[in-house]
This record gives sequence, structure tokens and C-alpha cells, in this order.
Amino acid sequence: MTLGITYWAAGRSKSASDFYTAGGGISGKQNGLAIAGDFMSAATLLGLTAMIYGQGVDGYIYMVAFFVGWPIILFLMAERLRNLGKFTFADITAYRLNQGQVRTMAAISSLVVVCFYLVAQMVGAGQLIKLLFGLEYNVALVIVGVLMMVYVIFGGMVATTWVQIIKACMLLTGGTAIMLLAFSQFGFSFETLTNRAMEVHKLGPNLLASGSLLADPVTAISMGLGLMFGIAGLPHILMRFFTVTNAKEARKSVFYASGIIAFFFHVIAFMGLCSIVLVGTDPQFFEGGDVAGKLIGGGNMVALHLAKAAGGNLLLGFLSAVAFATILAVVAGLALAGASAISHDLYARVIMKGNVSEEKEIRVSKMATLGLGVVAVLLGVAFEKMNVAFMVALAFGVASCANFPVLLMSMYWRGLTTRGALVGGYTGLISSVLFVVFSKSVWVDVLGNAAPLFPYTQPALFAMPLAFLCIYVFSKLDNSEQARMERAAFDDQYVRAQTGVGAASAAAH
Repeated sequence: MTLGITYWAAGRSKSASDFYTAGGGISGKQNGLAIAGDFMSAATLLGLTAMIYGQGVDGYIYMVAFFVGWPIILFLMAERLRNLGKFTFADITAYRLNQGQVRTMAAISSLVVVCFYLVAQMVGAGQLIKLLFGLEYNVALVIVGVLMMVYVIFGGMVATTWVQIIKACMLLTGGTAIMLLAFSQFGFSFETLTNRAMEVHKLGPNLLASGSLLADPVTAISMGLGLMFGIAGLPHILMRFFTVTNAKEARKSVFYASGIIAFFFHVIAFMGLCSIVLVGTDPQFFEGGDVAGKLIGGGNMVALHLAKAAGGNLLLGFLSAVAFATILAVVAGLALAGASAISHDLYARVIMKGNVSEEKEIRVSKMATLGLGVVAVLLGVAFEKMNVAFMVALAFGVASCANFPVLLMSMYWRGLTTRGALVGGYTGLISSVLFVVFSKSVWVDVLGNAAPLFPYTQPALFAMPLAFLCIYVFSKLDNSEQARMERAAFDDQYVRAQTGVGAASAAAH
């Protein structure tokens, strides 16, 4: 079905605008579904269900941290993003600053975020397909990589958007059906469900109390900040705001996305609680039939086991297909964001200084997608045994410390200069990566050192204020003629940000 859509979309992706942003012709409701599709990855479905199954309310706190970023995007970003940008968020950060230097920095941090996020999705995809279809891990990676390249190269943003919309609808339908079937076994009584869950879970009554996540408040706050502001710096999420017709539709799309994601998170919360009783007490889902032992396929397969427990093989097959489509849609969105950073920001604007035809730019974008596909498969092979959770944390950490501060200041602060943006952006990027590398999850667990150099696992609480401070201090210290002109250009940017006068308009399909 999705390959059919790609064939249909290929005939509609003529210009660079069609390829990167579907010609700005997507409605707010469609884009809201696509954003939700982009955000509700297989990690969300499988990982968060497993978290609630294992840790109870801690998993729910994790979800809330993920969700709180959306009001920030709605009130601070959506309208100005649509009015100021054309294809990528670097269009906004470089709007009144030095195009070459700022776009290069934005493209580098975009590619770092995309690569980390891509690795997490690819490893998840490989493990899932290996379990579902009995294929070799490496074969599974190649299949995902090839399909991702086909979507992006032939269909561009039109195909990617519709794949995400279909996948979001399937995910909502499948998840809700499983949740209702499972919940019906408790007479639709939340009290009965929680009482039964507390009776059989190892945490007992503490299942509904916050536990290990809040044991270390510094890490908890840092993680919350990273997840909250990281969403507002993820290139593949920001790129979606250029696909709608105007600022009103951009706001509307965040409104719809927030509602859909909030609903889905509650579906997952109920799935997690139901699985404690329905999966956790059933020997058929455990290796050797030992309920105290390991789940078949590992902890992340709780959602799929629940599908079988609630609706038999038919529902299991449906949810497996949805999980597969979910991975493909998210990976395609990430690949398109990475390819646009290379072709639009680096090639067309920095190397060619804007003197390039649309056909050439699209060709470079397709070559970049091929390259990213190969890199994604190779990284997936290299990181097969590694915990992907810290990869996602890294992606959100870098997005919140490198992309978000520069993007926010460029839209709201008159005093921002190229020097401030560059020092702040690179400081956020480098410090967030180093903090994660020096933390226990990499320095000790991966590299085998005795003790971590940095005591916390999440970088945002430390690297994000550092980035803002550098942006402010180095912009204030910059008294050059160029800086004076950049500050003077803020008025023109402000008018366009508020009114959308001169913004890229929608293309009719």
C-alpha cells in the first residue's frame, strides 16, 4: 500500500518545494496526523509499553516528559517557523545572519541528531523484523534501508507524509483495539485492573508510586529538559511545519498532533497495565514457560505479546505490520531531514551560494538519501548489541542543546549575531556529545572504564544553559559593522514572522 502511494507521489514531486515540503499543500489536520505519525515511533509503542510493564508509574512520568514539548512548539515556534522558513529550520536561523557559516553549523547539528536517531530506529527495526519474520538481523536492516531510500528518492515529502498518515491511523486503530479488548477482561474497571496488577507485580503497591526515575533528581530534571526542548529541535519534526499552507494551519497541525499523541500515550499506559496481568502471568510468553524468567523476544516485545493475549494471532499479525510500517515511516522522515540538510543547506546555499537549479538540488538530495541509507545500515550493523536508549537520549540531548537555543534566539532576540549563534551552537553540540560520552552509559558500560568522568547520564541541564550563555555573551561582545546590520534586520524579520508577508506560498497539486 505504501509503495503504491510512493508511485502516486512520484508523479507529483516535480519541484524542490514538492520534494522537500509537499509544495506546502498539506492541510493542518493531515499534517497533525503526519506529525503524530513521525513522533509515535516503534520505540514509543514497544519501549513505553515495556516501561510501564516493568516500572509502573515511572513509565508514565517518562511519557509526560515526552509530551510537554508540544505546547512549547505550539505557542513559541509553529507560527514563526511557517512564516520564516522554506525547507529546513536553517532557513530561520540564517535568516538575518551569515548564510554560509550559520547554515553549515545548523546542517552539522541536524546530521548529528538524524544519525543518532536513525541508529536507534534501525537497530529497533532489525531486532523486531528478526523476531517477527525469523530473518537474519543484517538482512532485516538492508530491507528497511532499501525501502526507506525508495520512499524518499521517488516520493519525496508527499510520499513520506502519506505513509506517516496511514501509519498513524493504523497505529491508533490497532492500539485502541488491543487496549479495549484487554481492558474488557477487567470489566472496564480501572480499580479492578490496578488492584490485579499490584497483586501480581514485583513492585506490589509501589507500582503506582514514583520510584527509580526520581531517585536521582538531577538526572530526572536533565532528562525532562532534554525530552521537552529536544522535540523543538528535532529536524524531522520542525521540517513538517513547512508542509502546510500558512501559519494558521501550522498551529492547527500542532493542536491535532498534541491531541492524537495524548490519546495514544493513554492507550499505551492502559496496555502496559493490562500486560502486567495478561502477559506477566501467562507461561506461554516466557522462555521455557517460566513466569519468573525472561520474556520471549526480550522486554520490548510486551506490546506484541499483549496483542496475542487479547486478540489472538490476527491482532498480533496486525500489530506486527503496524510496528514495521511505523519504523519505515519514521526512518523515511529522518532520511528526508538529513538529505535536505546536505542538499539544501550545505550544497545549494553554502557551496553553490544559491546559484543552482532545482533539478540539480533534487538530484543531490537523492544522492544524499542513498548515502544516508548506506550509512544507516552500516551503523545499524555496528551498534547491534548496544543499548539504543542512550542513542535516543543523545539525539534529544543534542537537539535541545545545539538546535533549540539558536533557533529560539534567532526568532525572539534582536541582539543575536552570527558570532553568538556560532559559538553557542557549537558549544551546545560539542558539550552535549561529550557529556554523554563521559557519562556512565558510554564511558563505563561501553568503553569499559572504571568510573564515569561526568556523574549524570543526561546532558541537557548542563549543556543547554551553557549554549544560551555563550549565545548571549558572544553576541553582546560583538560590536562589528556586520553585527550592527544583523540587529537592524530584526525588524524586517519580526514583521514577516508575525504576518507571513513574503513567506513561501502553497503549491496546488
